[in-house]
Amino acid sequence: MEQLISTEGLVKIYNLGDFDIHALRGVSLSIDNNEFVAIMGPSGSGKSTLMHILGCLDRPTKGRYLLEGEDISSLDRNSLAAIRNKKIGFVFQVFNLLSRTTALENVELPLLYNGTSTKDRIARAKRALAMVGLEGREYSHPNQLSGGQQQRVAIARALVNDPAIIMADEPTGNLDTRTSIEIMGIFQSLNRSGITVILITHEKDIAAYAKRNIDFRDGKIVRDEKLSSPKNAEDELLSLPEEDMEEEA
Repeated sequence: MEQLISTEGLVKIYNLGDFDIHALRGVSLSIDNNEFVAIMGPSGSGKSTLMHILGCLDRPTKGRYLLEGEDISSLDRNSLAAIRNKKIGFVFQVFNLLSRTTALENVELPLLYNGTSTKDRIARAKRALAMVGLEGREYSHPNQLSGGQQQRVAIARALVNDPAIIMADEPTGNLDTRTSIEIMGIFQSLNRSGITVILITHEKDIAAYAKRNIDFRDGKIVRDEKLSSPKNAEDELLSLPEEDMEEEA
């Protein structure tokens, strides 16, 4: 596979008054195109800090970060923002939807920043919503949607710019078991379509849906393993007890 991401000796230090917090301690890794990687670790292990750097939301204190061969470690904020808008979609534990706007309008938001015409914005947003199984719910407001459906809207919003990478930080943290599996099924489907997925989680059951698991402790990688048989979301849904198989509202 073609290499998409490469880091060399990433260090991130946060200065808090008289104290230095070492969030990353020399992290080197590579991620290929079309991988599905779960980055695991307890709170404070450095996994979210790494995602912020890989997602161009932050810069390392030391080290190099190459994205598609370009060293972006020291780019300014405007350059990082341009890369984020073009190449990366984000999904978070908190859905971050605007409550007074429809699902369609929430998904359109990233397109407002790059001059996309109204007609194209609507068409692309509808396509993204259809990709996550929300065709017919375009004009529902967040309070008319379940938690799982709101997360689907958030995923559609991440997809609307056709990113090469989806970065998801604890995307199932607020969801029940069945809905979590459904969301992981969406990520697996997106990965099969050619999108690289990088998932941050502290749950081993969720990480098992990825093709590769990376464990963090104290700002360092302690395990990096490719899974020979990742869990399949479709199979897991079929194996749920009958009482868990009710349709989501």
